[in-house]
Amino acid sequence: METTTLGKTNIRIPWLGIGTWQWGDRMMWDYGKGGYTDADIRASFDATIAGGVRFFDTAEVYGMGRSERFLGRFVQESGEQVVIATKFFPYPWRFRRKQLLSALRSSLRRLKMSQVDLYQVHFPLPPLPVEAWADALADAVEAGLTRAVGVSNYNAEQMGLVHNTLAARGVPLASNQIQYSLLHREPERNGQLQTARDLGITIIAYSPLAKGMLTGKYTPENPPPGARGRMYNHERLVAIQPLITLMQEIGAAHGDKTPAQVALNWTICKGTVTIPGVKNARQAESNLGALGWRLTADEVAALDEASAEAQ
Repeated sequence: METTTLGKTNIRIPWLGIGTWQWGDRMMWDYGKGGYTDADIRASFDATIAGGVRFFDTAEVYGMGRSERFLGRFVQESGEQVVIATKFFPYPWRFRRKQLLSALRSSLRRLKMSQVDLYQVHFPLPPLPVEAWADALADAVEAGLTRAVGVSNYNAEQMGLVHNTLAARGVPLASNQIQYSLLHREPERNGQLQTARDLGITIIAYSPLAKGMLTGKYTPENPPPGARGRMYNHERLVAIQPLITLMQEIGAAHGDKTPAQVALNWTICKGTVTIPGVKNARQAESNLGALGWRLTADEVAALDEASAEAQ
C-alpha cells in the first residue's frame, strides 16, 4: 500500500482513506432506507480492511455520533491497527477553548479509544476566531488526546493563521480537509492547494466523487434521490455527461477502470489524500480499484479540460 506522510508529522497514511459521513446519516444519505443497513456498513469496513486501507475519517456530527460509534465498535471487534481522524464542530454556543477538549473526550468515548491520530476543527465558524480553536488544538496534543491536529473547510488565509498559531506552540498543522473533485476545483484557484504545499500541510479531499455524480450512475434520466437530486438538477447532469464519457474511455485504457476509480485517481495525481465515502462492501471494493496505478500527465490534462466545461 503506497502511503504518504500526514503533514510534517511522523504519521503515515495511504493516499486513499474512507470517509464515514454515510455511516448513520439520514439527512443526506438516507441511512436505514433502501436496504442500507448496519450490516452493509460493517461489510464496507471489513472490505476496506481486507484491501489494505486503514485510514478512516469521521466526525462528531456524522449521524449525530452514530458514525463514531460504528467505527469504534468495528475497530475494537476487528482488532486491527488503524489511523482514525475525527472532527470538532464549533457550534455557536461553544465559545470557550476548553469545550474542544470536552468534545474530543466525548468522541473518544464513542470511539472506545484513549487517543485519536488526527483531530480537526470542522468549520471556521464564529464567534471564536480561528486562532482560539488553534490554541485549543494545541491543548489537545499536549493533553495526549490526539497525535496530530488539522482543520477542515479553511481558506488559504485561515490556514496560514492556524499554522502560525500552532507553530508558536511547537505543533504542526497536519492537514486541511476540503471539498475537491473534478466537479469542484475551486481549491486550485483560491490558494488552498498552493498554500498547503508551501506550508507542508496535507490536503485531504472529501466528496471526491461529487456525492456520486462522478460514478456514472446518475444521468439526466436517472437523477439521484433526495437532497442530492436538488443539488444536481437536470441541467447540471446534462453538463456532466461528456466528462463521464471521457472518464469511461480513460478507464478502459487502464484495464477497465470505472469512472469513479478514474475520479479518485485524479485527486491522488493532484497530490491530495482522497477519502470517498462508502455504504457497502461493493463501494469499498470499487474505491480500492483507484490504487496501484496512475493516470498519465496527458490524461490528467484532458480531464482538467473536460471538467472545466462541466462546471
